[in-house]
Amino acid sequence: MKLHRRTDICLILCGVLIWFLTDAARVRAAAAEALILCGRSVIPALFPFLAVSNLLIALGFGPWVSPRLSGLMGPLFRLPGQASSALLLGLVGGYPIGAKTAADLYRERLLTAEEAERLLAFCNNSNPVFLVSVLGAGVFGDVRVGVWLWLIHLLSALLTGILFRGSGKHTVRRPMTRGFTCQTVSFSSAFVEAVRNAASGMLSVCAFVVLFYVLASPLAAIGGRLGTVLVGLTELFSLTPLLPASRFGFILASGCAGWGGLSVLSQTAAVLDGTSLSLKPCFWGKAMQGLLAALLAALLAGYVLPG
Repeated sequence: MKLHRRTDICLILCGVLIWFLTDAARVRAAAAEALILCGRSVIPALFPFLAVSNLLIALGFGPWVSPRLSGLMGPLFRLPGQASSALLLGLVGGYPIGAKTAADLYRERLLTAEEAERLLAFCNNSNPVFLVSVLGAGVFGDVRVGVWLWLIHLLSALLTGILFRGSGKHTVRRPMTRGFTCQTVSFSSAFVEAVRNAASGMLSVCAFVVLFYVLASPLAAIGGRLGTVLVGLTELFSLTPLLPASRFGFILASGCAGWGGLSVLSQTAAVLDGTSLSLKPCFWGKAMQGLLAALLAALLAGYVLPG
């Protein structure tokens, strides 16, 4: 990190600390609200799903499914079959499992840097349980709305992958000499490890939710649609208490789920740490997916929403 950039960041963080100290009561209240949100919505909706998805990964679901989807990855996205595991696990496991799997594939040298970065543009996606349960049932009072949000999310991710298939230079792939490494473990060992990893992941997710909920609290104080949009761009879970069950809320929920928020980008940067992979393709990919998801939601809102 360049010296002047580091200085700017330090000055911003000093300003944040001063804000925390001078407005400690509101900061505490916002953190308490975020913890309640985690306890009532985030953990119940995500923890069981994280545990099962981690168990699938431990038992070798990614290597098993890769050959079965290899016929689609090449024609659609110009990516090898190995990339399908990151896409599929990202779609069912939620943020940031897709990005972590893509980084693991790069570390295993099953993807080139150019392929892994293009994959990062569309493989990192929201958990369907969050879209169906938290947004659909919780905000709109209708599971059907949540299912449509997930279908829009899925379609926007695939469209983003197609749009990014021609980005960067074409890489001539060398023949693969080995498959994705998969440890042979007993079901009981994999189960215990999956629950532990889910608990650790849940703690990380809740930590990001609390921090960004506090940071987004001044944005929420702006009020109106502007404040709601700014919160959604910052942190996805913090948006849920502010979302109206209306056409505007449906479009915003879809767009922000596609974008993921600054919190998701921070989590993605963390799982890419130690690799040479750039975060930029993920940033532009999520921005593109957010726009596509909002557009699709606007087109379908009249059909999806009752009345």
